[in-house]
Amino acid sequence: MFGSVRFALRFTAHHPSPRRRLLYSVRPNSLPSLSASFATSAPQAKNRMHRSVPGMSPSLRDLKPPQRFGMTELDRDQFTRDVPVLEAKIKAEEVNGVLKSLRGHVVDLPKTKSIRPDPEDPNARRIMLRVAERDALPESVRAYLDSISAELYPYSIHLGYDHWNCVLPHEEGEDIPSSYTQTGHIGELKERRRVADPIVNKLNTIHAQFRFFDMEVIAGEPNFVTQTNESGCVFEFDFSKVYWNSRLHTEHARLLSQFGKGQVVADAMAGVGPFAVPAARKGCYVLGNDLNPESYKWMTANQKRNKVESRLRTTCSDAREFIQRAPLEAWTKPFVRSEATTAREMALEGRKRKAQLEAMGLKEFPKEDPKPQTIDHFVMNLPDSALEFLDAYAGCYTPLLSVEGFDRTTVTMPLVHVHCFTRELEFADAQRDITQRAEEYLGHAVSPDSEGYNLHWVRRVAPNKDMYCLTFRLPEAVAYADK
Repeated sequence: MFGSVRFALRFTAHHPSPRRRLLYSVRPNSLPSLSASFATSAPQAKNRMHRSVPGMSPSLRDLKPPQRFGMTELDRDQFTRDVPVLEAKIKAEEVNGVLKSLRGHVVDLPKTKSIRPDPEDPNARRIMLRVAERDALPESVRAYLDSISAELYPYSIHLGYDHWNCVLPHEEGEDIPSSYTQTGHIGELKERRRVADPIVNKLNTIHAQFRFFDMEVIAGEPNFVTQTNESGCVFEFDFSKVYWNSRLHTEHARLLSQFGKGQVVADAMAGVGPFAVPAARKGCYVLGNDLNPESYKWMTANQKRNKVESRLRTTCSDAREFIQRAPLEAWTKPFVRSEATTAREMALEGRKRKAQLEAMGLKEFPKEDPKPQTIDHFVMNLPDSALEFLDAYAGCYTPLLSVEGFDRTTVTMPLVHVHCFTRELEFADAQRDITQRAEEYLGHAVSPDSEGYNLHWVRRVAPNKDMYCLTFRLPEAVAYADK
């Protein structure tokens, strides 16, 4: 880490209070003990108090919270502020009409009531106005208040720590992270220096085999088991032992949209299941595999959590081995077909089958072997090295040629979706780089003229590094190659 790093985080889950607002100043030699600074931002009114409204008090138009730096413990009393305003005393029965007439000139701050009982007259109410002095009111507003015989009184709104909306860094021209990624209750900031979140330094060291980050706990409990929602599914995993990137949710959704109900999907590098579980939930039949035992464990747990056991099989093995055996497994150990994808549909299907049995006078249907299946999609979501695994497709369909009943002329080759990185930032250069590497490992030409070809830009992961998804239909010459 270079110099001093300041960043702001709002925590909204797994904390004693709904929002915890801390601005840490992390210095190179201070870990694991942290010095903390605190600042706040003004509350956001429903109709934007900072807008230029004629006659608005400067104390509301330019409302800024106290700034406190150098704290080592949060002192909420340091974030109080009194804001001067005017109150208009009116009859209680006139409140609704007055509020409509004074729309845009009444205080509207979160956790602050703009109307209160008159301390002296039980039949009167006081409405807080946005100005501190009568002369600051527009002439039309003053005339209206005079017409209803409203009396004006000075008043002070007391704002405490809980009134402020979030924590923001002090404007010192330092490098401030512009965003963060939240995975369940864990927030992560990615900077060129160290990477930090509420309880850890997420170090730049990446596990070479399983691609998750090493983490150093610097504050709080080392609780990395978290839950997050994506694609209509709930995922649970240990963030310190598996790879998960919430910023890929759009890419997950894009690829899932290409899977049809009833199709067979083979996910060779499935992780905890961001493709496999939603695909099964959608009605696909999925073979999900990952080499990382932790990823396999959590994918299996997520399979059960999302009730897709009958549509998702999980394995823990090398991706090359998985690709080689998957076509044979799909054909010789096919899934039992079912049109139901939700609990309601499954219940309806069960009642329908029961009625059919009763009509036929049977206790159960005769057992029928499920029909053989072929794979429609291969997914390879390991962008750092997935292209290198394309050589595994050589001869992966060859064992099927000796299986009775298999006819290669009736089989459609699967689409292969392989994620990868490139340092070529122009699309034409990136396409040339990616297709050349794909050809090298696949042992077959891959180009825009290839069947099923598509090259999709996913995201920029670094200033000089982009992520793409290359799609092409597996050539028969590769699939049925001699081993």
